[in-house]
Amino acid sequence: MAYEHILVDTEDGVAIVTLNRPATLNAMNRKLSSELHDAVKTLEADDAIGCIVITGSGERAFSAGGDIHEQRSDDKRYSQAELDAMRNPRASYEISACAKPVIGMMNGLAYGGAAVLASSLDMRVGCEASRFRFLAAAYGRINSTWTLPNQVGWPMAKELLFTARIVEADEAYRIGLLNHLVPRERLREKTMELARMIAGNHRGAVMGVKALLLRQKGENLEQQWTEEKDYTTHVLRGAKAEDAFPDFIARRGRQLD
Repeated sequence: MAYEHILVDTEDGVAIVTLNRPATLNAMNRKLSSELHDAVKTLEADDAIGCIVITGSGERAFSAGGDIHEQRSDDKRYSQAELDAMRNPRASYEISACAKPVIGMMNGLAYGGAAVLASSLDMRVGCEASRFRFLAAAYGRINSTWTLPNQVGWPMAKELLFTARIVEADEAYRIGLLNHLVPRERLREKTMELARMIAGNHRGAVMGVKALLLRQKGENLEQQWTEEKDYTTHVLRGAKAEDAFPDFIARRGRQLD
C-alpha cells in the first residue's frame, strides 16, 4: 500500500516506519494516524518481519503530537457523533498490543499524542534531542493512564500527567522512559542493533514473551507462573537441545552420538 504521510523500509528482518510530515513536525493528523495503524497491522502479519521501529522524519521531532489545526477544523465541521464515527478508538491500543516488538527511535520531541504513542511502545532509544511532554491535563483532556505507568511506575506517571511538564532526555533515561540514551549520530545504529537482535531470535518465542507480559499485568505471582506454564505447554513448547543449541553442539562435539 502506498502511504502519503509515512515511509516504510525493511532491513534485516526489521521494519522502519517513519512519520513523514516534516513541515508540521510530523503532527499526527487523521490520515497519518490511520496509515500508521495500517502499517503496523500489515507488518505484524508479515512473517519476514521480526521487529518494528517507529521514528520521525527530520531532526527536531519524533512528532509534535495531534494536528491541532485539523482538530479545530473538524470541531467546526462535524458533530461529536460524526467525529466519533471517523475515528478508530482501538487503533492506539492495537499498535501497543502488536504481537511483534515495537521500538521507538526518538529523534526529537514527542509531545501530546506523540508522547502517548511513544509510551505505548515496548521500548525507546533516545538522543540529546529527545524530550517528552504529556500535555493532556494542560488542555482539559485525559490520556496515557494506561501507557505511562507501565513504563515509569505509578508515582512518576502521576507527576508527569498531573504537571504536563517537559521531560528532557537525561531525566527520561533516568526514570526509564528511555531504555538507551546515545548521541544523535549513534541513534539509528543503537536502535537497529537492538532491533536486529530481536528480529534474529526465535519469532514465536519473542512474540510469546510479549503476549505473556501483556496478559500478566495485574496478576499475582502464581497466576503469572500458571500463564507461562500453560503457554509453554499448549502454544510454544521449548525447543529440544538439538534445535536450540546447534552452534554449541557443533563446537563442543556430539558426545551422545
